[in-house]
Parts: sequence; C-alpha cells; structure tokens
Amino acid sequence: MVAETLMPAPPARLLTPPGVYAPQWDTGLLMQALGREDIDDATEVLDLGTGSGAVAVHAARLGARVTAVDVSRLAVVTARVNALLAGRRVRVLRGDLTTAVAGRSYDLVVSNPPYVPSPVDRLPRRGAARAWDAGADGRVFVDRICAAAPTMLRPGGVLLIVHSGLCGTDETLRRLTERGLSASVAERAVVPYGPVLRSRRSWLVRQGLVDADDDREELVVVRAVRP
Repeated sequence: MVAETLMPAPPARLLTPPGVYAPQWDTGLLMQALGREDIDDATEVLDLGTGSGAVAVHAARLGARVTAVDVSRLAVVTARVNALLAGRRVRVLRGDLTTAVAGRSYDLVVSNPPYVPSPVDRLPRRGAARAWDAGADGRVFVDRICAAAPTMLRPGGVLLIVHSGLCGTDETLRRLTERGLSASVAERAVVPYGPVLRSRRSWLVRQGLVDADDDREELVVVRAVRP
C-alpha cells in the first residue's frame, strides 16, 4: 500500500520569485529521502536542477559540501540568495545538468528534474514551464540523468531522483540497472494533482496516462547505488 507523505517545511525565508520552481510535494519527498542518507562534513553532494535551492540548502544543513546547478539564470541567483539567507555555503553554477561539472564525481547526487508529460514535445527555452515540461513522455531529463549517473557517482555513491509515476518508475529502474547501478524505490507518496496536471487532465486521459476521474498522482524517489 502506498503511504501519503507530508512535505517537510522548506528552509526559513526561502525566496521563490515568479519563474523559479517553488518547493512542492516532490521537493519534500526528496528532502525526506536525503535525510535518510549517511551525510557528514566530508560528503560531497551535487543538486541537479536546483531551482530555489531548497534541496541544496537542506543538504548543507545536514553537513554536506554542496554544489548546485541550474540552467536558469534566475534560479541560480535565487539559490545563491537562499543559501546566503540560510547561512549555508552552497556553490551554485549555471549549466545544463552535468555540463557545469563535467569530469567531476560526487558521493551523492540529488535531482528534482522536470518530469511532467507535455502535449508539446518541444522543450520550452524560457518561462515557468521550463521547470516542469519534459516532452511527451516526461522522460527527457530523467533519461539524461540515468545515462550520466555512473560517471557522476563515486564508487559507493548514491543517486536520488524524484519524479511522477506518470513518466514510468519501472523504466527509470530498468535504465539505472542496465548501467550497472543497484536501483530501488526509496520513497513513495500519493498527492493531489497540482495546477499543471489539472490543466492537462483531458490530454493525459487521451494519452492513456490517467483515468478521467483521477485527481491524484504517485510520486517516487528512486535510489541508485554505484558499486
């Protein structure tokens, strides 16, 4: 049976200007999974698609040395300000997923990437939808992270990635396993549809992704370990 999970409180005084993804259920679920990891002041964490910096700041609060990346200039500035307000040191870089940290590896990689299936397969280059649209199957960024995971992680390193069950939990597990990682679902939660899914309900029904009377989705955090 899938248990519901309440989102932990975001860091105090967290700024989320228009155009930057504000912490939601998925953020809380990822923060919860992160809190279960063995983290100390030697742990190096990479947060891909940091948005407001909520997860990066949370990792820093747990004692980790944190690098955060986002493709949005506004998100980069926002994450830097939120880290400053929280009194935590977070290195925030601008880049498209791993491009800003090419050649580096980490003990722990966390990501809350865009994962919402979209009627428009072309990815937005600006605007709020950039934080959630991920192609017709919702897997554009999830698949890229799965492909990069073996080189991003040090031996024994852990990947934590959160996404909706709508874009295929089994597919994520399969891709990570094929790349030599030990993958499993670490957290699950069933949450109400947000504004984006509500606005796309008719399209999602036509695609066979949801039933007409569905109003809740399953979120998962997939945990993968490099041997």
